[in-house]
Amino acid sequence: MPIDFLAIGHATQDRVPDGYRRGGTVSYAAVTARILGRRPGILTRASADCLVVREVPGLPENASALSGSELDGVAIHLLASPVNTTFANIYRDGKRTQVLETRAGPISVSDLPASWSAVPIVLLGPIAGELPPGWAVQFPDSFMGITPQGWMRKWDGQGRVSPARWEDAEPFLRRADAVILSREDAGADDAYIAELARQARMLLVTDGWHPVILHHAGARYDVPARPAQEVDPTGAGDVFATAFLIGLAETGDPLGAARFATVVASMSVEGPGMAAIPDRARVEEWLSRHG
Repeated sequence: MPIDFLAIGHATQDRVPDGYRRGGTVSYAAVTARILGRRPGILTRASADCLVVREVPGLPENASALSGSELDGVAIHLLASPVNTTFANIYRDGKRTQVLETRAGPISVSDLPASWSAVPIVLLGPIAGELPPGWAVQFPDSFMGITPQGWMRKWDGQGRVSPARWEDAEPFLRRADAVILSREDAGADDAYIAELARQARMLLVTDGWHPVILHHAGARYDVPARPAQEVDPTGAGDVFATAFLIGLAETGDPLGAARFATVVASMSVEGPGMAAIPDRARVEEWLSRHG
């Protein structure tokens, strides 16, 4: 059965105190999409660790996750790389410090399997500047979302990551149905965020437990977060973005989709890794009781 949700960008390894954990926007997005009832695929460049690589004539997927992995059941088109893009994520007092340890190569438009060129929902999720500008015009008939964090960061010689202005933003902002970023991605520069909002069709800004800010059609809306007992915040922004895109594509209601996504994301941080990402029934049950 063909996929109906495609995430494009580097899969990563995140260094944590007890070793390494698979992550990255594409991984969190694909798992969230699967749990919410979609048929997700990933186009990524990474090493083949923890994957089974096999070419099947006529199929774009050339790799699969090991049985029992969170990515089990996700269609994966893997581009070879000797290394994974690897970040160390260090949290102190609710703030994250990132260090880029290794980086895989770029993903070009020519790497896209032909049969995935018209997927209904597409998420461009770069995490280390790996997607060139040509991707802005690659999916003319798809519902396109963007999480631009990988275009809004730079790193020094030791790999310490800091915010940067988004170069080549204009074609992406003009094309995307929705752009989702965090206030942290923009270096907490509210003037810059306002500039991006003026150019985008729709811009959503997350900021931890503060309300999500939705900019759309010249108006601003505040969408409050669901209270949660945080265990692991890693990936919450990617979970939110995926849930929002799915909700918006299905309903056409930005405020309703944002509310739905805040609940999905808040539940996802109440357990380690991807284990706490909730299914649609649990989210809808909560919304039916709390509005």
